[in-house]
Amino acid sequence: MYACGMDRGVGPRAHSHDVIVLGAGAAGLMAAITAGQRGRSVLVLDHADEPGKKILISGGGRCNFTNLETSADRFFSANPHFAKSALSRYTPHDFIALIERHDIAWHEKTLGQLFCDGSARAIVAMLLAEAAAAHVTLRLDCRITDVARPDRFHIETDAGTVIAHSLILATGGLSIPKLGATGLAHDIARRFGLAVVPPRPALVPFTLAPNDLARTQNLAGVAQPVLARCGGTAFREAMLFTHRGLSGPAILQLSTAWHEAAPITLDLLDRADHPALRPRKRARPRAALRTIMADLMPARMVDAFIPANLAAQPIGTLPDHTLDALESALKSWTLTPAGTEGYAKAEVTAGGIDTRGLSSRTMAASAVPGLYAIGEAVDVTGWLGGYNFQWAWASGWCAGQHA
Repeated sequence: MYACGMDRGVGPRAHSHDVIVLGAGAAGLMAAITAGQRGRSVLVLDHADEPGKKILISGGGRCNFTNLETSADRFFSANPHFAKSALSRYTPHDFIALIERHDIAWHEKTLGQLFCDGSARAIVAMLLAEAAAAHVTLRLDCRITDVARPDRFHIETDAGTVIAHSLILATGGLSIPKLGATGLAHDIARRFGLAVVPPRPALVPFTLAPNDLARTQNLAGVAQPVLARCGGTAFREAMLFTHRGLSGPAILQLSTAWHEAAPITLDLLDRADHPALRPRKRARPRAALRTIMADLMPARMVDAFIPANLAAQPIGTLPDHTLDALESALKSWTLTPAGTEGYAKAEVTAGGIDTRGLSSRTMAASAVPGLYAIGEAVDVTGWLGGYNFQWAWASGWCAGQHA
């Protein structure tokens, strides 16, 4: 079932199916299952040697498979309304019902994020069981060499030609190339005349310029709750300093909204009362400023962001305007990232197949009958925390209902 062993050649010897799905990830498997349940003859092709590789590594190996707070405003897209239809028609509760039918135990971790109690392999096993029950054929280690549509879709592989009335592009984006990520879906879309929003790494750490790294070089591993802003987008979560820059949930979230050369602003005292220093000055005038600040942020951050001669002074000796200026600077640390850690560290790819060429209800390409695009291949990118999996399930289900 997992080997590419089809006849070579074109014409009468080529194998024909109702639906061919390119990509055996979350979206592709969901689309295949849904189409198969409708009685369609479905073939899934993937160049990997194992299905669902991204599922297996997600959530620290426990798969953050959805988020209870899913709504279209938790997604980035050139068309922020595009995801509404699919997300309303296949919801987190629909997927929860599916995993409960397979007796997969799960729990809510935080912020609506749902994880398996055990291994992410349970999710992949469930999808494969559903695919088998729907008579879906899965072939791995298959390299796609050409795609054409003289009448139906002809997919050339390194093991021969397969033909289908419908073709679903579900190969994802460019993130995590060590798992075999490629731009195949984007390339095929362009070949058929679909526009592609320029892809870029998302949910990815920032790298910092040398002058900013000089300040943070001793902070690797230090975390702090922050409010991170870029333009009109803001996220209130933890930030983590790294050897090369900034990471942590707040930064990963913000990276999807960030574009090259754009400044970001970080409130390093977001969880503290405001004003924070004046009341502390009144309550503990003899305490050194460093001691007071250590209640608000890790000591290593105090040393990095406050001059040593100022930090050593009793807070009661410092004028209120000095404390106000210090607090204001800490609440609005503005910098411009040098870049990101790229696709190797990106959890997802932003951009992708332009939604203007797709039906929001069916995921079908308006100008190419029988062509569908789903999941990460499309210009819909969710927040951190299970949203991108829910988009995969929902968009895959919609395509599978119509392919």
